[in-house]
Order: sequence, then C-alpha cells, then structure tokens
Amino acid sequence: MVMAIEVVRIPVLSDNYVWLVHEAKSGETMVVDPAVAEPVLAQAQARGWTITQIWNTHWHPDHTGGNKAIKEATGCTITGPAAEAERIPTLDILVREGDIVRLGDVDARVIDVPAHTAGHIAYHFASEKAAFVGDTLFAMGCGRLFEGTPDQMYANMRKLEALDDDTLVYCAHEYTQSNGRFALTVEPDNAALLARMEQVDAMREKGEPTVPTSIAAEKATNPFMRAASVEQLAERRAAKDRG
Repeated sequence: MVMAIEVVRIPVLSDNYVWLVHEAKSGETMVVDPAVAEPVLAQAQARGWTITQIWNTHWHPDHTGGNKAIKEATGCTITGPAAEAERIPTLDILVREGDIVRLGDVDARVIDVPAHTAGHIAYHFASEKAAFVGDTLFAMGCGRLFEGTPDQMYANMRKLEALDDDTLVYCAHEYTQSNGRFALTVEPDNAALLARMEQVDAMREKGEPTVPTSIAAEKATNPFMRAASVEQLAERRAAKDRG
C-alpha cells in the first residue's frame, strides 16, 4: 500500500514521540501532540515542509506544550478535543466522536477514547490504515486512568481492536519494554508475547524505537486489549500501577 501521508517520528523529552505528518499532494503538514516546539519546527524546516495544522489528543502539557510557539511561528490551525477546550486554550477547532478532520486530501475520523483524561480523543485515517492514539493505547499497554474508569478504557479497547489488523498505531511514548515485562507477568506462556519481547529487547539494546505498533500485534500481546472483562482490565491496570 502506498500511503498518501508520510509520518516522521520526533523523539523529545525523556520518552515522548511527536508525530510530523505530511500530505504531499496538498503540501500540508500536521503535528500530533507537540510536547515542545523547537525540534518539531527544525524537522519540518529540514524537509522543506510548512506546518499548517496541529492535532491534539488530550490536554496534558507533554502533548500541548509546543502549541503556542508553533502557532506563533507558522500561523497553523490547532484542532483538539471539545471536551477539553478549557484546558487547551490554544485550540481553534473543537472536535468530538465521529467528526472528520482533513489533512489536504486525506480524511481522519475522530474517536472518543476517554479514561486517561476525561476528553481524550484519537484520530483514525482509515484510507491510510493509521491511528494516532495519544496516551490511550500503547505497545502492550494502555494509559493510566487519571480521569476515567476501567469501563471507559475497556470500551476504548473494543473500539480500537475493531480497526483493521494492519492499522499502524502511533502512540506517544516509548514504554514498550516496561509494558512487555508487565505483560509477561500476566501471560507468561503467550508465545506471541515471548517472541515480541525478544525482538523489543534487541531493538532497545540498539537504541531503536519500537513504535508504531499495529492493531494485530496488540490483539496478540497487549494484556489490556486482551482483558476478557472490565474487571480483569481493572485488576491488570491496578497491578501495573503498583509495579
């Protein structure tokens, strides 16, 4: 499949990933969850891209901290969750479940995925088989339930597992290795998980990133997506938080 978008990973802070997304036909470039501005502006400039949009998934400062400076530098438009508008004062466009956002000629659908924060959203490019999920779904993990409930996170897992198996999942942190170690305490005999962790350990040893992941990989190895009930997800999240 030839993607209409090009996605660039920008590692910032200690373990965040900012995603720079370019749609060549229109020349539009979008940033997902800029924690900081400088490295993002530098990456765009190095490629000759002009940032026209920012898309936020939730209000946390390590996802919105670069909004103001990038907007001042580029005049870009900032889109984000309507439910968190008061906590993201830089927003221009407020979106919620089912809304369509556009990057040039490519559409993405907004999915409500509350729990990590009360108004958290994700952006799904169906045509590109790409989902930007912020801190809701991680490789072999899920976000902490800071402002929501296990019921909400369980519902989020059902929404996301319904996406095509080959959908690439662009999450916002490099947590894969620690998530995988916890997953092994839940399913120590999961052959797919054992094989994946061998690969992840080798990648991290070389300093390589382990995301994006895929829906298929998460269905096979993620203890939160694989939880059989709300109660089981809640137990696993509590155990991960204690660890």
